[in-house]
Amino acid sequence: MQFTVATYNIHKGFSHLTRRMVIHELKEKLHGLSADLVFLQEVLGAHRRHAGRYHDWPGKPQHEFIADTMWREVAYGRNAVYRHGHHGNAVLSRYPIVGHENEDISAHAFESRGLLHCEIRIADRAPPLHCINVHLGLFERGRQRQIRAMVDRIRDTVPRDAPMIIAGDFNDWRRKGDRTLTDALGVYEVFEEVKGRPARTFPSVLPVFRLDRIYARGLNVVDAHVHYAFPSGRMSDHAALAATFEVPRRRRASG
Repeated sequence: MQFTVATYNIHKGFSHLTRRMVIHELKEKLHGLSADLVFLQEVLGAHRRHAGRYHDWPGKPQHEFIADTMWREVAYGRNAVYRHGHHGNAVLSRYPIVGHENEDISAHAFESRGLLHCEIRIADRAPPLHCINVHLGLFERGRQRQIRAMVDRIRDTVPRDAPMIIAGDFNDWRRKGDRTLTDALGVYEVFEEVKGRPARTFPSVLPVFRLDRIYARGLNVVDAHVHYAFPSGRMSDHAALAATFEVPRRRRASG
């Protein structure tokens, strides 16, 4: 079987440089990708000030508003809480989410970051797919601590033979975290596998930095694409990534 995964830092539903509210355009764009699983970062679970300021502000959390009837399963990990609301990471799925847990991996008090770990049943007889949705910090030392925490969690909770996807905004422009993940976990980055190098995703208007990634283990990548927001419809300051995977057939034991 094949399935498609997308990852997108939605910038709390605002355009590049926070000039305008674009959550409705973001929803339409994500629905157009027709992904089976969507990893979202910087998702507003609630914001009372924005709700009062914008007449067309959604009446439900952003991840539920985006999911609508396309993705019936959702999981949200609250990371940053402030006076007017909170935001975090979310996973939207067409398949059953059989378990999820959000882990605080903040490196310091000024930058709240989390790791949302979901187990998803993509087929009745297949082992659960482990999905790790992350948004790492802006500072190198903190990112290294967060990556070590992620590696430790995966080693403790994800069976070595279980299929796994790690996706999100890694803020890893120097690719130090990339080497740590591939060496410690045996994962591969899908754009490097298909295109020869990770995709440029930031800033979306004129992409220079390779900040957003999709890593996989125990799955075959079929194809990978970058989805930019062109000047006529600028949305988030990040580009969206999508990759199609194939589940390898399990070998029958000989006897």
